[in-house]
Amino acid sequence: MKRQFKLFFIILITAVAASALTLFITGNTTILGQGSAALSNSKFEKFNKAYEQIKSDYYQKTDDSKLVDGAIKGMISSLDDPYSSYMDPQEGKSFGETISASFEGIGAQVEEKDGSILIVSPIKGSPAEKAGIKPNDQILKVDGKSVKGLNVSEAVALIRGKKGTNVKLVLHRAGVGDLNLSIKRDTIPVETVYSEMKKGGIGEIQITSFSESTAKELNSAIDSLEKQGAKGYILDLRGNPGGLMDEAIKMSNMFIDKGKNIMQVEYKDGTKEVMKATKERKVTKPTVVLVNDGTASAAEIMSAALHESSGIPLIGEKTFGKGTVQTAKDYSDGSTVKLTIAKWLTADGEWIHKKGIEPQYQVKLPDYANLPYLDAEKTYQYGDSGTTVTNAQKMLEALGYSVNVNGTYDKAFEQAVKQFQAKEKLKETGILTGDTTAKLMTDLQKQLADNDTQMKKAVETLNKAMKK
Repeated sequence: MKRQFKLFFIILITAVAASALTLFITGNTTILGQGSAALSNSKFEKFNKAYEQIKSDYYQKTDDSKLVDGAIKGMISSLDDPYSSYMDPQEGKSFGETISASFEGIGAQVEEKDGSILIVSPIKGSPAEKAGIKPNDQILKVDGKSVKGLNVSEAVALIRGKKGTNVKLVLHRAGVGDLNLSIKRDTIPVETVYSEMKKGGIGEIQITSFSESTAKELNSAIDSLEKQGAKGYILDLRGNPGGLMDEAIKMSNMFIDKGKNIMQVEYKDGTKEVMKATKERKVTKPTVVLVNDGTASAAEIMSAALHESSGIPLIGEKTFGKGTVQTAKDYSDGSTVKLTIAKWLTADGEWIHKKGIEPQYQVKLPDYANLPYLDAEKTYQYGDSGTTVTNAQKMLEALGYSVNVNGTYDKAFEQAVKQFQAKEKLKETGILTGDTTAKLMTDLQKQLADNDTQMKKAVETLNKAMKK
């Protein structure tokens, strides 16, 4: 019998943890209430005895709600699944906000992997992006508190906060070292689709996440670009951490012929459900897709679907690799549970979990694209040394200045900073701070935008396709 599949299922890696619910929770907000049929089962005799022992023998008063929450968290932890977890009312509220509305924080999607809290991707326009946070950065500390041993929900609870307040993060970036960042929290933007007409009739569309309105936004963007005479499209899914699966299906439908596969869902009993394109495709013009290691979840569904069912090429770097489906359930006390209930497979039946998708054209960005931002509120000057000085030297080198990258703020580097300040009409102090640091960051971003090797390859590939 065909299983009913509700497209509310969520497959994102959000800035709050995934949550889960074990089988004996049937919708009640407690598992120890009167008349709980689930706990009458002999399988739970040990659980009941432990609960009774705590209630009768523990030397202090106990809180049933905390006992219940602890029991649920313990069961979820035993699943060893980073995408299944329990969210208390505050975390549940944050979870809902990341999907459907604006929220306050730094705007970084995170996940738990092998006991570490990792950045999946910063959200476009967010404080996290402006601070230079990158995919795969490992969070070590939040406001001086180690996140070792915390789950994603607990780590995010430390990071989030009111607009205008600051949070201090210690991150570790492979090949760079430890980074200390102070980030001012803000309202995270909810717009998810950005479009622009480029030279030669190329419609460039950046999709930053898959929220409740993303398919509608994409539809409007395509309409606008069509009116402007678009001859082909570049879909930029780099740094897109995913979102709602039904949105990914709707959006894929715009580029895939009716009746062709978009994706498949495989349940634990081995049964599969195939999602097919149900409408006539909207876009028939040549299209290419940009991906990288921050392209995850729903973004991977769309990337794979467009390539496997429409032959649309993928350009960039291997994607993140998240191939599971979660469903969320809210409880009357405001808590939420999210449980992994299935695998999702590509249109051709491939499971990309922990493997990612290899693009047809593999292109890396320049090395300086991975350099962290410098904190303009801090001062770096002659006599300083360390990782931050090394990164500053690499930045000036990338901008064309003659620099010896040695990690030491020596006289030669001080002179290079003065040369930069003179060119930018800043006070020639030889010190990196304030306006000098801010201008350095701005120029580096412009340099990267002008030398986006992945975008250049996308334009080259699309132009060839448009000439056919």
